[in-house]
Amino acid sequence: MKIYLVGGAVRDELLGLPVVERDWVVVGADAAMMRAQGFVPADRSFPVFFHPDSGDEYALARREVKRGEGYRGFEVYAGPDVSLEEDLRRRDLTINAMARDEAGTITDPYGGREDLDAGLLRHVSEAFVEDPLRVLRVARFAAKLGAHGFHVAHATHQLMRRMVRDGEMAHLTVERLWREMVRAVQTDQPWRFFEVLHRCGALQSLVPPLATSMGEVTAHGDEGDSRPIAALKRASAAAQDAPRRLAATLLGCVESGAAAEELVAGLRADRDTAQLLKRAAAAWPECRLARQGDVDALYRLAVLWRGFAADTDIQVVAAICDAQWERPRIGRYLQIALPAAGAVSADGLRERGWRGAELGLRLAAARRDAMAAAMRAAGLLT
Repeated sequence: MKIYLVGGAVRDELLGLPVVERDWVVVGADAAMMRAQGFVPADRSFPVFFHPDSGDEYALARREVKRGEGYRGFEVYAGPDVSLEEDLRRRDLTINAMARDEAGTITDPYGGREDLDAGLLRHVSEAFVEDPLRVLRVARFAAKLGAHGFHVAHATHQLMRRMVRDGEMAHLTVERLWREMVRAVQTDQPWRFFEVLHRCGALQSLVPPLATSMGEVTAHGDEGDSRPIAALKRASAAAQDAPRRLAATLLGCVESGAAAEELVAGLRADRDTAQLLKRAAAAWPECRLARQGDVDALYRLAVLWRGFAADTDIQVVAAICDAQWERPRIGRYLQIALPAAGAVSADGLRERGWRGAELGLRLAAARRDAMAAAMRAAGLLT
């Protein structure tokens, strides 16, 4: 029995990046031998085990043969006769197909170290086309490693285009797509995930409204950022969390609250992202007016999302809308205007004799006046 550290841990160690999790492959063993040494099976139908102390995953070296459709249509064989090179050959990219033994020796049968140095995301073999999930993984690695100069190899890009033409994207579940999107937008350059999918044609199959909003792909890709990509870049500079980044990206491809509702339902989006996108889509018409200095629109925006309450998330919604423009304004307007409006008390108006519906009208007018005065004082209105 020989044990090797494999995949992302080896890649990230060589790149000098933090290693988040460690995966191991075991050569020369079978399931009975693993259980005898205290390893705990992780799945009855798959040869993966948990280490009894560290909890790390240890997988038996295995071969995979394509028998059905999609990324689940594989027949897996794991046994002591499967070599390390055979196991590494079934992996997606060369930079993920390296192994390190206990002595620190690197096994690299497919040129992963050379591709690390060249910044290439290159497939290991033609078997790449058998698993549509690999298209999403390549796009995610482009986002994760884009800051280090990595790009998709031309030959791999061509294979991805071929998979799209062959209809392989239809075999991806929306749940898995959403999971990969969430992971991708938490990287340093999340926009590269969508750019890679768009250039190979996969985005049109997976998220048609977003692909349409990003526009046509040009030969050299130097046409400038589309609205969703520009918004994602601005949102990424302002916030780390995935829901805000995703909502800012998707807002550019919905025209109404109903369209946002349909999109998040189709993507099976998580609750936080869905709620933010629907709120931003509802606020968008008022935001367009408010950024032009329309105090009435700014007031309606505050009323729409309980902007005068202490627990409001109006600034988050405003930030998502602000990301659609090169020069954000709405968040700054709200910072100045909301405290002024909140300082207006209904009690003072009651003391002057106002009651019922008339009190509400007077309170609204007083708050609008306070917002306008505060913005003029700050030089935001003439």
